[in-house]
Amino acid sequence: MSFQSYLDNIQAKTGQSPADFRRHAEQRGFATDAGLAPGIKAGPIVDWLKKDYDLGHGHAMAIVALLKGSKKEGDA
Repeated sequence: MSFQSYLDNIQAKTGQSPADFRRHAEQRGFATDAGLAPGIKAGPIVDWLKKDYDLGHGHAMAIVALLKGSKKEGDA
């Protein structure tokens, strides 16, 4: 499954776009425009996404990769 497929599935399930997740993560102090906020690890983000959006681990990690900037929309 491509990275974009993960994002498409997440949006279909949650109704939230990648930009929405970036905004929510910034509001929670998990991320900045430059990537993850200093000192933030994947664990708290994954826990938040599982609890609030009922995402599985792999889909939550896709959002983490998006927030880190290691993956972008449209990546294969």
